[in-house]
Amino acid sequence: MTKKTITAERAAKLQQKKEKELAYWKKQYDRPKGKGYFWYLVLIIALIYAVDEIASQIGNLMQTEIANDLFNSPSAVTILNLLQVIAIPFQVIGIFYRPLADRFGRKTFLVINTLGMSLALFIIFLTPNAMVYFFGACLIMFFIPHDMHVVYIMEVAPKKSRAITYSVVKFFANMAVMLIPLLRQWLMETAGQWRKVYFIPAVVGIIVSLIALLCSRETDAFIESRIRYLSMTEEELEAEKQKKTAQDAQGGLVAALKFGFSHKQLRWVFICFALAGIGVIGVMNYQAILTHSYAISIHGSNTKEFLDLVSTNEVNRAIVLYPIGMALSQVIMGFISDKFGRKTAAITVASNCIVSFLVFFLGARGNYLNPEIIGFFCGTFVGSYYSTNDVLIMMASESAPTNLRSSATAAQTVVGFAGYGVAYLLNMALAFIYGDGIMGTVALCLLVPSFVITLIALIRKTHDTKGLDLDTVTGTEWD
Repeated sequence: MTKKTITAERAAKLQQKKEKELAYWKKQYDRPKGKGYFWYLVLIIALIYAVDEIASQIGNLMQTEIANDLFNSPSAVTILNLLQVIAIPFQVIGIFYRPLADRFGRKTFLVINTLGMSLALFIIFLTPNAMVYFFGACLIMFFIPHDMHVVYIMEVAPKKSRAITYSVVKFFANMAVMLIPLLRQWLMETAGQWRKVYFIPAVVGIIVSLIALLCSRETDAFIESRIRYLSMTEEELEAEKQKKTAQDAQGGLVAALKFGFSHKQLRWVFICFALAGIGVIGVMNYQAILTHSYAISIHGSNTKEFLDLVSTNEVNRAIVLYPIGMALSQVIMGFISDKFGRKTAAITVASNCIVSFLVFFLGARGNYLNPEIIGFFCGTFVGSYYSTNDVLIMMASESAPTNLRSSATAAQTVVGFAGYGVAYLLNMALAFIYGDGIMGTVALCLLVPSFVITLIALIRKTHDTKGLDLDTVTGTEWD
């Protein structure tokens, strides 16, 4: 058999496979959805989003209990944070995993991600030691960044109500985090029983993933895209490939960094993002700060005995309202951003972040307010921190020209690592010397000054980007 014959046979098999897949997607597209399918799908997506949020936050909301149980050390939380670097390879693999949804469909990965997160929660429920715990935690870190449920919302919701649909579903998901403090109260008679809290979210996630597998269908947007791709001729595919290569050549991380620091608006948005990143240490350790602050203010000591005592009393009470504070602070950001502008939103949420942190930390450290109020302000602090980052990312995206827009947000993240690195290294060094009880003071000394400087820079050096025509923005308008 000649090489030419083998090539022809291979091409024929590929064409046959292509036609078979094309017929499959056309059949899927023609399937009737049924009355009320959209609202049913929104409910399923909302439940999946809730599982995602719970999986994302349960480790932080159980941080002190997990650390003290796994590590017998006054710097137990710091050791736990240090070992989080184990998850980095899992996140790197995720870079190659996520794009597979553009080839094999949204539904497949919606189910896989939800089931994966849920099984990881179940593994942690069964964990006998630190090694198994970190295996489960790494699985969670692999699956949660992919947000296939968000892609689903964007592709199935009507264009006119897409933002509203997303906001409502996100608000529901944030409120679902209240399940964690409620389960703490119901199931944790002692701090050492923290594993029990993982069980119910794990079971709910497994059930929801099975419902999604059996009762949801692929998004029309993906099916249409796949049909269009499979219907292209070889010449059209080659032209599309060349077009994409030309578009990619226009961007790039290095080009975006050079462009960003060469122009006033992007340069200061990048700087603000890095400054705000210094405050990440408070967000990483808010539950540990809360627990140690209560142990010191109520019992005068943050030994393991008193940490366990406040965990099942004051901390359980405090974090009940944490999800409400977090959800409300994020909803406010969206409203202000669309109504009054990105810059106004950034200034508002950054100011709220400072005030909320001071009330949360000083209130717990001095035992001045009811735990429920402290927990609410803890939630508004964390939510406002993330909202500040979200608005700054939006401002960077809207301040960059089209050919560098995606690269600019990637460059912004790289610049942000400078702030994260400063906070992480300082906190790590001091916590190993003085113990985890120093974390609140470190966060106070890092977050408040960095956010005050961020506010000054936002007010004096940046411009609003609301309403800009993104097709014509050059990034030089503010030079």
